[in-house]
Amino acid sequence: MENKKLNIGGQAVIEGVMIRGPKKYVVAVRKGKNIVSKNCGIPSKPGKIWKFPFIRGFVNLVDMLVIGIKSLMWSAEQAGGQEKATKKELASVAVGAFAVAILFMIALPYFLTNLAGFAEEKDPILFNVVDGVIRILIFLAYILAISFMKDVKVLFQYHGAEHKAIHCYEEGNELSIGNVRKFTTLHPRCGTSFLLIVFTVSILVFSILPSLILHYFPDFSKLSFWVRKGILIPLRILLIPVIAGISYELLKASDKRKNNTLFRIISLPGLWLQKITTQEPNNRQIEVAICSLKALLRAEKGK
Repeated sequence: MENKKLNIGGQAVIEGVMIRGPKKYVVAVRKGKNIVSKNCGIPSKPGKIWKFPFIRGFVNLVDMLVIGIKSLMWSAEQAGGQEKATKKELASVAVGAFAVAILFMIALPYFLTNLAGFAEEKDPILFNVVDGVIRILIFLAYILAISFMKDVKVLFQYHGAEHKAIHCYEEGNELSIGNVRKFTTLHPRCGTSFLLIVFTVSILVFSILPSLILHYFPDFSKLSFWVRKGILIPLRILLIPVIAGISYELLKASDKRKNNTLFRIISLPGLWLQKITTQEPNNRQIEVAICSLKALLRAEKGK
């Protein structure tokens, strides 16, 4: 194995695994007795600003969304023999996913909190704690609901295979089914953990927002209810890059400082949730994850 380990991540796709490195990503999918894979490059971004702390978090989130959707669409093509998705279709899926996330993760909790009688301008901290709890409960309900679906259970097994393979690589062990199987399905850098950190950070950031507005615009509270909400909700959406940037840095720090008590506490909720979103894979699924990871390592070397 390499002396210097690559910073890698990935996700489960339909009957397969996507593994991403600094410059490349590989999607490997099971097709009967065979495994098919696709090797893709990640376009480099000019300038160093995109690598700055906090900025890189949102950039990484956008990259993973684009790569994730492309990988899922390709795996669906392999599994179902569908035609190749066009760029327009990929863009439509991305926009649709973003719109659904905004609706259920920002707008719905926000209005439910208002309906419950909490006033954001009067007690922003309490309001946003309730709003954040509702957001987390919606997310947990969704994860629990889909976890009973047969296809999703398989997806979660591939998710577990991805984590096991990455653990094995990071520990410097040979990538074999026996070695990979020894590792846990839980990983602190998982997207599941990232989302929970995002929800927590959003409570803190959104709590500051009303106070800032009232400080610079004292007459804001005199506006009608719907005008105030019509201003606050778009502002929340605009703050998503800030929240993503902060959350990404916390996720990276918790992974690097596994033995630090504070960061262990930060990473614990995400690891608990991964007990649902990852499942123990079988050998055939582990084989796919190994294939994807090995292909990525070769691609990153230019082979």
